[in-house]
Amino acid sequence: MKATQNPPTQIQVTPADLLRMAALYLRRHGWHQGTYYAKTPDTLTPPACAAGAIGIACAGHTVEHFSQLDPDALADYLAALGVFVDYLDTTAPVFHIDEDGYLLDEHTSPYSWNDDPARTVEQVITALTAAANEWDSLRTNGGEIR
Repeated sequence: MKATQNPPTQIQVTPADLLRMAALYLRRHGWHQGTYYAKTPDTLTPPACAAGAIGIACAGHTVEHFSQLDPDALADYLAALGVFVDYLDTTAPVFHIDEDGYLLDEHTSPYSWNDDPARTVEQVITALTAAANEWDSLRTNGGEIR
C-alpha cells in the first residue's frame, strides 16, 4: 500500500460472524422463549431467543422493532436470519399437506422453532454455530472466497 492510500476503516462482518456472535451471546446471557427478550429490567443484556440474539449481534443492543434499525444493521439482520432459516430448512424442514392432498414445503420459522417446548438452549446454540459453519464452507475454499 502506498503512503497516500487510506487503509480500509471498516471490517466486513459476515452472516456467519453474526450467527457466532448470537450463539456467544446466548452462552453468556441466557436463552429465552416466547418473545425476543426476557423482561428483565435490571439488565441491559437479557436472555434472548435466537432471533433476538441475532438482533443484538447486529445492533449491539436489544431491538424491539427491527424495522427501526438503520439500513445497514437491518440488512445484516435479515441476511443472518436468512442464513439461519436456510440452515433450519435443511435440518428441521416443515411440511404441510394442503386440502388437495399435495405436500407443501415451507420455510422453517426461526421463531416457532426456537419456541418449541422441547427445544433446549444447547440445540439453539449448536444450530446457530452450525449455520455459520455451513455459510463459511459454502463461500470459502482454503481462505479463498469462491
